[in-house]
Amino acid sequence: MPPNTTASSGQKPGKSGRKKGRKARLFLIVLVLAIIGGIAFGAYWGVSTVRASFPQTKGSIKLDGLSGPVNVKRDGNGIPQVYASSDEDLFMAQGFVQAQDRFYEMDVRRHMTSGRLSEMFGKGQVKNDEFLRTLGWNRVAQKEYDTKLSASTKKYLQAYAKGVNAYLKGKDGKDISLEYAALGFSNDYTPQQWTPVDSVAWLKAMAWDLRGNMQDEIDRSLMTSRLGPKQIADLYPEYPYSRNKAIVQEGAYDSVTGTYARTGTASGASSTAGTGLTGNTEAPAGFQSQLSGLYDVLDKVPTAVGVNGNGIGSNSWVVSGSHTITGKPLLANDPHLSASLPSVWYQMGLHCTAVSAKCQYDVAGYTFAGMPGVVIGHNQNIAWGMTNSGVDVTDLYLEKITGEGYEYDGKVRPFSTRKETIKVAGGASKTIVVRSTEDGMPLLSDRDDELVKVGKKATVDAGAPDRGDGYAIALRWTALDPGNSMDAVFEMDKASDWTEFRKASTSFDVPSQNLVYADTEGNIGYQLPGRIPTRAEGDDGSLPSPGWESKYRWTGYIKQSALPYEYNPKRGYIVTANQAVVDKDKYPYTLTTDWGYGTRSQRINDLIESKINGGGKISTDDMRQMQLDNSSEIAKLIVPKLLKIDVADPDVRQAQKLLEGWDYTQDSDSAAAAYFNATWRNILKLAFGNKLPKELRVKGQCLNVDRVDTTGPADADQKVRECGERDADQAQPDGGDRWFEVVRKIINDEKNDWWQLPKTRTQKATDTRDELFGRALRDARWELTAKLGKDIDTWSWGRLHRLFLKNQTLGTEGPRFLQYMLNRGPWKLGGGEATVNATGWNAAGGYGVVWVPSMRMVVNLGDLDKSKWINLSGASGHAYSAHYTDQTDLWAKGELLPWAFTDKAVDKRTSDTLVLEP
Repeated sequence: MPPNTTASSGQKPGKSGRKKGRKARLFLIVLVLAIIGGIAFGAYWGVSTVRASFPQTKGSIKLDGLSGPVNVKRDGNGIPQVYASSDEDLFMAQGFVQAQDRFYEMDVRRHMTSGRLSEMFGKGQVKNDEFLRTLGWNRVAQKEYDTKLSASTKKYLQAYAKGVNAYLKGKDGKDISLEYAALGFSNDYTPQQWTPVDSVAWLKAMAWDLRGNMQDEIDRSLMTSRLGPKQIADLYPEYPYSRNKAIVQEGAYDSVTGTYARTGTASGASSTAGTGLTGNTEAPAGFQSQLSGLYDVLDKVPTAVGVNGNGIGSNSWVVSGSHTITGKPLLANDPHLSASLPSVWYQMGLHCTAVSAKCQYDVAGYTFAGMPGVVIGHNQNIAWGMTNSGVDVTDLYLEKITGEGYEYDGKVRPFSTRKETIKVAGGASKTIVVRSTEDGMPLLSDRDDELVKVGKKATVDAGAPDRGDGYAIALRWTALDPGNSMDAVFEMDKASDWTEFRKASTSFDVPSQNLVYADTEGNIGYQLPGRIPTRAEGDDGSLPSPGWESKYRWTGYIKQSALPYEYNPKRGYIVTANQAVVDKDKYPYTLTTDWGYGTRSQRINDLIESKINGGGKISTDDMRQMQLDNSSEIAKLIVPKLLKIDVADPDVRQAQKLLEGWDYTQDSDSAAAAYFNATWRNILKLAFGNKLPKELRVKGQCLNVDRVDTTGPADADQKVRECGERDADQAQPDGGDRWFEVVRKIINDEKNDWWQLPKTRTQKATDTRDELFGRALRDARWELTAKLGKDIDTWSWGRLHRLFLKNQTLGTEGPRFLQYMLNRGPWKLGGGEATVNATGWNAAGGYGVVWVPSMRMVVNLGDLDKSKWINLSGASGHAYSAHYTDQTDLWAKGELLPWAFTDKAVDKRTSDTLVLEP
């Protein structure tokens, strides 16, 4: 029932659970029949239960714990601006207001971060809880709260929790949300009091989804079962530094001072180009299946903000006043995250009636429901945006288990162990044992029996310890060490200039984000923050490492003063869109081997430069239009070659003609975009997808492949039927800009091995690029005929590329009746994969929208009241609230809402005012 899980609600509960389950199903059947029949009971449930949880937005409410009155002003979209006279009152009110609109979402989030989903949703979530307890997010969050966070941060967290609990006081489930009313049919779950640690733990979930290259690390290892080292290298090409600009283009690492400076002495590139597996370019034999089992576990973990670590991207850029019509900076941001309902973001303003030592905040922007402060936005002096940096902060280790311990530098060390008891709604509790190495790495393989069995078959270099009972997999991840990221949120919210902002960024341990900055004085900047590990020479973190040798452990962390930054660069703008942070020849540390390949970032650079070089000045609306750019960069490369192919079939030729004169823009009504993307999908499938191991291919996609028997004689090879094992939105090749670069590298090599396909019963062999492209044109024509009809005049990209917004619990796994009540859509979208308007889709799995620009904003530092913003859904998490999805139509059209900030502007847009009184 939680986000993106496949647990069945039909698993057998205990006796009491079966009785409750039968009652729930009977009630729902009666309810559906009642509503179909239009009788009074159905109408009563539908209206009274839904409205019971709607928040009070006018009048006054008394809250114990406030020191003075607080005004909550909501605009016509239900977006609140909160005014208080002390910091504690401000954050207490934030907790109260967010709980009014989003408590169910908050409650699910804290159950996820603490590994307690089974308490809400029953037996089907036990496996998820086991894995989450093994990671121990909540334990780390508790340590942060106890030992790392500042006194003021703790005070604000306590105030926030007090506000949430003030909202909960005296309410039962149906008074809080429709979902609790539904859960009440099948179990007796009652929400518990909110704690400060519940808020801190959310940062761990966010960090998990933005964790860097762990998925690539697994995929590269899995590929070794089918592909050789050169083939894998083909599929992970070098970042194109000469074509797609890095973020930081000025300054360099100063080898004398050990800091990054606006001018400095470059020390040259790092020499850490190893593989992580004892100098070998291949994973141990048998280890592929072990990692496949790990992937299955990871894939079932509910997402927080992304698609389980895959495809996470964002755009953020800033333009200085020398290039804008206002003469002051403009800053844009649109993080690309999973589509969810409600949106992961909650828009809000937090204002002190008079900024002073007692009340220090005047800030507005995007918040996370369940966490105090503003994550992205602006205050009265500065604005900031974020994109995922993608730096490598996770490593997998292969551990040799011996008895009750593990081998390390020739000795056996004992595991640290702890017991975790998982309570299960409608069933018996389950106790598990979590094992960790002495340096705090949890054994992920303990959570999957298959990993233990296959680990017995793993083989490694001759110098490795005997396999014995097999190898286990442990995780090293920066977020499992207590940090100060919560401090950074409050420090950024009140920073008044670049110096204070940079200082605040030093506390932003995880997740490491690209921070883009602008201020009302006209300055712009960029900072890479985070706790980023250093590794021994020869280990670049791209593949799992042997855990039995200390030389593969992390050697430390990059100093904050050595992390790349820019401040007022001469070019007058800074673009971040998940590309390389800095040219590898200008920096001595390996930040990652798996950057995004810079397709979106270079397109944004080109759009800005085109405007500047044309003598124009950039406006707020220009920034908005750039966010909506639908240009397909891969189409520009491939279409000219597709048009040269001689197509005999008249129906295929008719489709091919759609590409003639196409401007490569993927608008929702474009038939050419639909046909090109179908052709691109089939090129990828034919050239690469069918050659990947089953662990990376789409679940249910079956092929006859060569069976390689490594234990028998050479003539043991034979054809076997092999079916893919990955969910459609996670499979490869996903069609992102890594695959753009893969194809770009071989596009002019017409007889490259990747273009060659064997003869089958129904298809001729292909020996050249054009033969494969011709087959892709044919396959795409008939695929779209099946999906959209034979008449190409009815085709459009939006008919294929649709967005459905689903409630991330009962909206995905609940009864159809509830799904109908909670979910919305579809919306037909333009844009696409690795496009600035990044409505992501997975080419291996289909055309449906997988992730989206989760919000869009443009901050005008010349006049903050002329800033613009939009959210994916709306302010409310209550189905049937007027503000449940009231921003989605505007979002889909690329429109933005006015963003009032000053008192006068907020008052002008205020529709409802609620006074919270002591």
